[in-house]
Amino acid sequence: MSRKLIVEADGGSRGNPGPAGYGAVVRDALTGEVLAETAEAIGKATNNVAEYRGLIAGLTAAASIDPHARVDVRMDSKLVVEQMSGRWKIKHPDMIPLATRARRLAETLGSVSYAWIPRNRNAHADRLANEAMDAAARGEEWTPSAPPEPEPPPVPPSTTPTTTVLLRHGETPLSVEKRFAGVGDVPLTSTGLAQARAAALALKDRGLDAIVTSPLARCRDTAAEVAAVTGLDVRVEDGFRETDFGAWEGLTFAEAGDRNPAELRAWLADPEAAPPGGESFAAASRRVRTALDKLKVRARHQTVLVVSHVTPIKLLVRDALGAPMPAIYRMHLDVASLTTIDWYDDGPATLRTFNDAHHTAR
Repeated sequence: MSRKLIVEADGGSRGNPGPAGYGAVVRDALTGEVLAETAEAIGKATNNVAEYRGLIAGLTAAASIDPHARVDVRMDSKLVVEQMSGRWKIKHPDMIPLATRARRLAETLGSVSYAWIPRNRNAHADRLANEAMDAAARGEEWTPSAPPEPEPPPVPPSTTPTTTVLLRHGETPLSVEKRFAGVGDVPLTSTGLAQARAAALALKDRGLDAIVTSPLARCRDTAAEVAAVTGLDVRVEDGFRETDFGAWEGLTFAEAGDRNPAELRAWLADPEAAPPGGESFAAASRRVRTALDKLKVRARHQTVLVVSHVTPIKLLVRDALGAPMPAIYRMHLDVASLTTIDWYDDGPATLRTFNDAHHTAR
């Protein structure tokens, strides 16, 4: 019997069209073992062109492993999956030669089927594609990064979620004055410390199994108050740190607008735009998603307190709701507020509470 392989592929561009790249992974369908991975920065192109290029690269890699293999292709591009399955017509002239090339590759294999999957189940290929896009934006070729940690074996679906209780740190001098507070290590105010203690009392009987915190002092000090009443250890996870606001650290919106008006307008309009010398929300989202994936493996089916910041918590809420990235601009989070999300093994998530700050009013 011929071997069965899984191809996961993705592609994208910064700007559509813009600096583009693709990534593809080939797995053994039985064991989930990664047999090949590939990515490429392809210069300026559209998202759809990059997605097709990822599919072609994945099929090529699968054919090199076993030319007679039965291949399941999994992508988060509805367009590519529907077109390659024959359910949608291909009208765009840029797509026709790419689809033809992919079909010819598929014809050389034992069989090829196509299935759409949500982006969070295509994380490996998505990471490779983003690395390639970053390289394209720099005018460079993609080179492999350090090998990722071994991926856990697939787990069966379950009705028991992994629950994250997301606690924003207490008040700081910068939050009082509504200033950008990113990776600078600002302390809690006396009010912020009292808020952290109030949150700790509210969490005392929530059945927490673990505490994870951003490495920044305002979160570590908030987490320490919860640890004191629960007896739990605190583990630091760098992925849950705040966005790096670069040159705007410590400034108000008005001050940032006076210094960099064009950059601030771009940042407010485009999650891919970064403050001068800082980090975009899109880049922060990839970092936070990786931290969440690690947490869900390490603390599967447990209730974990994550002490973090405004942006990472908003990004996790957006991810749970499947909302578009601009949704983060429509959320408000109070200091020391609690937000609870249930994450299920088979993909869906449920937002149970959002911005609960009743304990700070005591």
